[in-house]
Amino acid sequence: MENGKRKNSFFQKFLDFVEWLGNKLPHPVTLFAILAGLTLIGSWIFSALEVSVEHPGEEGTVAVTNLLSAEGINYIFLNMTDNFINFAPLGVVLVTMLGIGVAEHSGLISAALRGFVLSIPKSLITGGLVFAGIMSSLASDAGYVVLPPLGAVIYLALGRHPLAGLAAAFAGVSAGFSANLFLSGTDAMLAELSTAAAATIDPAYAETMNVAMNWYFIAVSVFVLTLVGWFVSDKIVEPRLGKFTLGTGVDTDEEEEDYMAPLTKLEKRGLLLAFISVIIGLILAASLVAFPASPMRGDEGSYLDTIIQSPFMNALVPIIAILFFIPGLVYGIVTRSIKNDKDVANQMSRTMAGMGMFIVLAFTAGQFVAYFNESNLGLVIGVYGADLLENMNLTGIPLIIGFVLVTAFINLFIGSASAKWAMMAPIFIPIMMQLGYSPELTTMAYRVADSSTNIITPLMTYFAIIIAFAQKYDRNIGIGTLISVMLPYSIFFLVVWSLMLIVWMLTGLPLGPNAPIHYPG
Repeated sequence: MENGKRKNSFFQKFLDFVEWLGNKLPHPVTLFAILAGLTLIGSWIFSALEVSVEHPGEEGTVAVTNLLSAEGINYIFLNMTDNFINFAPLGVVLVTMLGIGVAEHSGLISAALRGFVLSIPKSLITGGLVFAGIMSSLASDAGYVVLPPLGAVIYLALGRHPLAGLAAAFAGVSAGFSANLFLSGTDAMLAELSTAAAATIDPAYAETMNVAMNWYFIAVSVFVLTLVGWFVSDKIVEPRLGKFTLGTGVDTDEEEEDYMAPLTKLEKRGLLLAFISVIIGLILAASLVAFPASPMRGDEGSYLDTIIQSPFMNALVPIIAILFFIPGLVYGIVTRSIKNDKDVANQMSRTMAGMGMFIVLAFTAGQFVAYFNESNLGLVIGVYGADLLENMNLTGIPLIIGFVLVTAFINLFIGSASAKWAMMAPIFIPIMMQLGYSPELTTMAYRVADSSTNIITPLMTYFAIIIAFAQKYDRNIGIGTLISVMLPYSIFFLVVWSLMLIVWMLTGLPLGPNAPIHYPG
């Protein structure tokens, strides 16, 4: 392999441009502060121009509010704290991560991933790596740290190219990040932003939205993407990499041997008891809504309606947190990574310490989102944007595909899914609702694009770490090499996942509980 050192090729120039432009962008915290400032200025300009639109959900017109007036300045300072506290994803992400953090720091997530991959037959190892990678999004960062090096070591032990194993795992972890059989913190975070954006058009509809709005689609996506990743790995990536020889620069060290170490008896016992606690937890959670006398059941409509439109669906965030916390606690006690209540508190504290940047981001993002809504700019842009797209005759499937491609391109420069959606949701969800498409569909289209191109941008948070893992097997590997290896996954994931979304739209199937394709307003 030439290690991608074609410095004068168009592809290499494009990668250099992506890296240069991405490095020129300000930090997301600064970016949101700039956007907040631009919103204030925009509110002053458009208010002076007396811009207004007919409210799509109510009678009467809505004008842009000047946030640089005396009343607006009072609003800015009097509501700064509330804008931060009420930033939609802040509470749900922190609560969810408290539970996930215990499962991660106790060792449960790492042991479960390692045990799964090491236990499957050799013929299924590629599919197993991709599947485990996709499912690892439940534990956020754990998949990036555990699976790519594990995949490389397993492939090396089987006499296959270690970079093919690393690539298969990385594709599942990163390109398949938005797919899962279960709900995770990502679902909660994006759903809250989407709900807040939908409320600017139709507050009543926004109240019916829930964290599980994309659950049906993302669950089916797990199996589709596993097959796609498996095909790309075995038919495209590994044959292109060729035969691996030890002379290429492999470093065997104790850390790698730990990845291949079978689970100890204590770890197996911990996993078994943790799994039993999950089953018990799921049964108890189901009992809260499944029976007529269940305390969190809805009281109107059919049996399904009383589940979908119920307090239970609105309480999924703490339920998810508890369903992670309990097995993490059980595993930690069994394996002695948790010896007392202080250990639990320390693990939660470590998780919250790792969320420090998100909390800082939430402050500036919260101001931007609040200013955008208070100024009515989101509503005005939504109405004008919808009219523009209608005049261009860009509706239906071409509209959704266009949105997917725009999001995929933006993702090359802004890696954070929450940061991008905090910027895009207040603009695109109202536009799509005006054109008759539900916030749930817009959110899912965003997730397809955002996830698929994660693996080909050097600005993705863990990109440098993956390069470091890869350099254990080839010291000459750089950004261009890794992207050239991962590009087939990105293309296939984006194309197949988009086609799956189109088929879903054509059939009219709901994306999740009470999550239609079309906005009924």
